[in-house]
Amino acid sequence: MLPPTFSPTASASASPPPPRPIPGSHGPPVIGALRDRLDYFWFQSQDEFFRRRAASNRSTVFRTNIPPTFLGVDPRVIAIVDAAAFTALFDSALVDKRDILIGPYNPGPGFTGGTRVGVYLDTDEPDHERVKSFAISLLHRSAPRWPSVLRSSVDAMLDSVDSDLAAGGGDSPSVNYIVPMQQCIFRFLCKALVGADPSVDWVVDRFGFTILDIWLALQILPTQKVGVIQPLEELLIHSFPLPSFLISPGYNILYRFVEKHGAEAVELAGKEHGIGEKDAIHNLLFVLGFNAFGGFSVFLPFLVAKIGDTGSSELRRRLREEVRAVLRARRAGDEEDDDGGEFGFKDVRGSMPLVRSTVYEMLRMQPPVPLQFGRARKDFVLRSHGDAAFQVAKGEVLCGYQPLAMRDPEVFDRPEEFVPERFLGEEGAKLLQHLYWSNGPETSQPAAGNKQCAAKEVVVDTACMLVAELFRRYDDFEVEGTSFTKLVKRQPAPSLSPATAGAKQ
Repeated sequence: MLPPTFSPTASASASPPPPRPIPGSHGPPVIGALRDRLDYFWFQSQDEFFRRRAASNRSTVFRTNIPPTFLGVDPRVIAIVDAAAFTALFDSALVDKRDILIGPYNPGPGFTGGTRVGVYLDTDEPDHERVKSFAISLLHRSAPRWPSVLRSSVDAMLDSVDSDLAAGGGDSPSVNYIVPMQQCIFRFLCKALVGADPSVDWVVDRFGFTILDIWLALQILPTQKVGVIQPLEELLIHSFPLPSFLISPGYNILYRFVEKHGAEAVELAGKEHGIGEKDAIHNLLFVLGFNAFGGFSVFLPFLVAKIGDTGSSELRRRLREEVRAVLRARRAGDEEDDDGGEFGFKDVRGSMPLVRSTVYEMLRMQPPVPLQFGRARKDFVLRSHGDAAFQVAKGEVLCGYQPLAMRDPEVFDRPEEFVPERFLGEEGAKLLQHLYWSNGPETSQPAAGNKQCAAKEVVVDTACMLVAELFRRYDDFEVEGTSFTKLVKRQPAPSLSPATAGAKQ
């Protein structure tokens, strides 16, 4: 459990107490940052790093250092691990999001061909609104084809998994699904967002997702634990920015693919949003690679693994029944059939509440991006639960750790437990205001003037559709780690005999 935020008790008639200094310390220069860096990467888990400091400071707002600790990068931050104070990170009047996507360390524009893409722009910068509007337009443009493209890509992935599992034989066959899933994610995002089928270019089709994996890794590895033999990791990965030239040839292959086959999307950027071709392609590649591919590659395996866990058989039964009920209703003609007898966004938004709640709960427990940052625009008072208030100075960096903020016991009952039905019903809907995975509450909407993920709704819908497709195809499945260990194909419904069919008519 998170420690409470300690503050003086005030009577109902008394005015709120004045803000107090933020507890915690950054430690001695260099040594303090190095100590925190080793704790963060090696001596403690990421969760433990924040939990221990919250407990020792008896506060959910405290000072610490955040890796990496490069020359020229200031690692000092104000950490936030409760749901109330976390909301300051969404207030553009309080925080500046300029060049602070993954913290005080910025990989730099070399990874995006010299273009400062939209996620590194603050809402006060003129280009932000144009680029964010372009991203929203791309999603609206792709919405009609998104479900059908996703279904076909998931079918291809599961065909491959089925084949590999059948070929495995043995007493305990298993098939790792990470590579097929990444291939699936890459292909459907190219078709849906770029409007281009990667199969037209065999290099892109075969190696595109690998290029994106390397491109992502070079940007974020200085902030991640890899687990190689020390001191190699600290010396080679965590001590300096990794260079973009290592992936430039691969990135240029993807750039030329979008330039040649994504002309319609690039034209949309120029005609409707005033964005030049070069900047449009780099922004499109970032949305495709970092936001969409990177986010899905982190989140969807967690979701499949949790549902497929051997201890989740009852959850699978309930999900299967909900999904199959929608299928039966479609076959009976009880619903309008917009999608050729298959699932669409309408189904997962309105007819599968448990599927949706399960996805929300997984986003609460395992958000794709655990850390959110912002730099104080001005001196302000950061307010937490009750009367707790802290003075923040202009220029200080706020670091919100979502996995703890979204397990705040002041907000969530049984916060450390995975509760699939948590977001069901009227009371569950009220909790959505505390679901922050998208750089904003789930109850708010992305707009050109804010920093909330443009694909917020589509991410949830896509995850729900993946779950629905699994139970449309299989009666049951089990997962161990990142491998399917059991796939029980769905048995076809028995056909009606002529006599039964006549009686039904």
